[in-house]
Amino acid sequence: MIHPDAKPALPAVTAPAHDAEQSRRIRSFVLRQGRFSPAQQRAFEQAWPRFGIDYTGNLRDYDALFGRSVPKILEIGFGNGEALLYSSQRDPARDHIGIEVHAPGVGRLLNALVAANAGNVRVYRHDAFEVMGNEIGDGLLDEIRIYFPDPWHKKRHHKRRLVNPGFAALLARKLAPGGRLHLATDWQDYAEQMWDVLDATPGLANIAGLRGHVPRPDWRPQTHFETRGQQLGHGVWDLLYGQVALQSGD
Repeated sequence: MIHPDAKPALPAVTAPAHDAEQSRRIRSFVLRQGRFSPAQQRAFEQAWPRFGIDYTGNLRDYDALFGRSVPKILEIGFGNGEALLYSSQRDPARDHIGIEVHAPGVGRLLNALVAANAGNVRVYRHDAFEVMGNEIGDGLLDEIRIYFPDPWHKKRHHKRRLVNPGFAALLARKLAPGGRLHLATDWQDYAEQMWDVLDATPGLANIAGLRGHVPRPDWRPQTHFETRGQQLGHGVWDLLYGQVALQSGD
């Protein structure tokens, strides 16, 4: 019997000790000690073997993992998993992979996946840069989605923002020919930075035109937080980029 106060054995999120380059990288997240409910603890104990992916640092065979060969969607930083669950239910023909570092949100999604009996979702609790760089093959993903990443709104913290030239180049490599990158933010200066970075990234083209954005697509649900922000007059920017073939020599 597991003691009710026992801490769950959570999947690790730290970089491998031998990987000096990744250890020096400025991370886009800070692990905060959020409230971890008994239900979320049980989710890790009972549902992780079914829905979780343990990071190994080696290229992963996702067709074998899901038991089928279909296009794949990746959501980075899925929070509580609301959008990931919504997408997996409305788009069962494709498989969905989620990455999140914060345990309470992962636990909440695991419970929701059990309730929905979702067969087309698997999740990591790990650093997205390491998962992307080491486990996901180039050209593998039909779509990559990044919704409302931490804006690190203070100027001295902008260096922590997830969308930077190095990460954008990694995203472009992982997209399949004709693949799509979808980002959303409610911070205009972050949208401006995303345009600056992504417009300069070989292999990506803004579907809405130079420094353009699109109305919220129907595959991204509107969250309560987003609705409240819009009522207060806050804007939301959905940026949609397509993967484009590079010319020889690029």
